Amino acid sequence: MSTVTFQGNSVAVSGQFPQAGQAAPDFTLTGADLNDIRLADFKGQKLLLNIFPSVDTGVCATSVRTFNEKAAALANTKVLCVSMDLPFAFGRFCAAEGIENVQVASAFRHAEFLNAYGVALSDGALRGLSARAVVCIDEQGKVVYSERVAELTDEPAYDPAVAALS
Repeated sequence: MSTVTFQGNSVAVSGQFPQAGQAAPDFTLTGADLNDIRLADFKGQKLLLNIFPSVDTGVCATSVRTFNEKAAALANTKVLCVSMDLPFAFGRFCAAEGIENVQVASAFRHAEFLNAYGVALSDGALRGLSARAVVCIDEQGKVVYSERVAELTDEPAYDPAVAALS
């Protein structure tokens, strides 16, 4: 078990966080249309997973907006924004913000995703949600970059993630 902090307080994180060079853990998530989204759906494409606690918080919303802007310039790359938020919340947010260059996916039916990607907050005020992380996966399904943000209220390092897929 590892830890991150939330407002300076230590929070336990369960699961094994994927590192560069490893095969990306398989997953199933729920899309905005309530259908399943699987890692296999992105075979032959690069994939950036923007994982965060909730789109209804400022830093999480900023990460979705920022990756939405940066995703437009990435060839053969999909950006999947993942949290425990319901697909309806994602739909409301994306419509209000004009988000069109990223896909959204909910782990609300698939909590095993949080453990498979080493982002399951297992104690503290946000237990049951995910830590903030970025995982970049190449066309063959191998992790080429990963960052689990040490402090939940901090933004991820956008430029290294985008560079890993350029």
